[in-house]
Amino acid sequence: MTATGTPIAVVTGASSGIGAATARQLAAAGYRVVLTARRKDRIEALAAEINEAGHQATAYPLDVTDRAAVDAFATAFRTIAVLVNNAGGALGADPVATGDPADWRQMYETNVIGTLNLTQALLPALDASGDGTVVVLSSTAGHGTYEGGAGYVAAKNGARIIAETLRLEIVGRPVRVIEIAPGMVKTEEFATTRFGGDTEKAAKVYAGVAEPLTADDVAETITWAVTRPPHVNIDLLIVRPRAQASNTKVHREL
Repeated sequence: MTATGTPIAVVTGASSGIGAATARQLAAAGYRVVLTARRKDRIEALAAEINEAGHQATAYPLDVTDRAAVDAFATAFRTIAVLVNNAGGALGADPVATGDPADWRQMYETNVIGTLNLTQALLPALDASGDGTVVVLSSTAGHGTYEGGAGYVAAKNGARIIAETLRLEIVGRPVRVIEIAPGMVKTEEFATTRFGGDTEKAAKVYAGVAEPLTADDVAETITWAVTRPPHVNIDLLIVRPRAQASNTKVHREL
């Protein structure tokens, strides 16, 4: 708790997957969660679900790549305890030689510029809380490349570097910077979106993998890191399913 009451946690990309699961778990941990995403209906339904469960949530439709909208959003807060930069995603799996520059640009805008926009806009409120935490959801893609993944890998490397550099630049201020880098996570939309709605291609990503991570697994990791004592900073936490030894080494029972 902060001196002003229930601490606020802002979660971007909260309309599905890891973002939605994180919002539920942070709310259960005692935060008033502010849900942001472009899909207004999704986050309003999630906010209603969280409130009906006896917790606190507010929905705020937001495109993290729209800087004017992000700046307007930031004016609503004097203090914020937690910012979870979760909005992102992958598009395509083509090699560098034939990859679509539009896909690369969109991934960079969402994963990197979106994270930059929210972090810059909300850093004063995080500072003002006296105990702020910035979480950057990167990926194991930001820690090792693989064929067909260069655009996404480049974007997640960008997000990783924001976290690393920000931590250096604000040391001594009351704000922690945490990077969570998930490996293979099976959610309802990630792979399907990556392959343009092709559910057959999406299913092949997880074929034979007995237990990929779930959105709840990652959300639990985020919540654990955020709720450590204020002097404890989890700089980087890489989390993979047991079946995945690296981005290119996965045990499949086919």
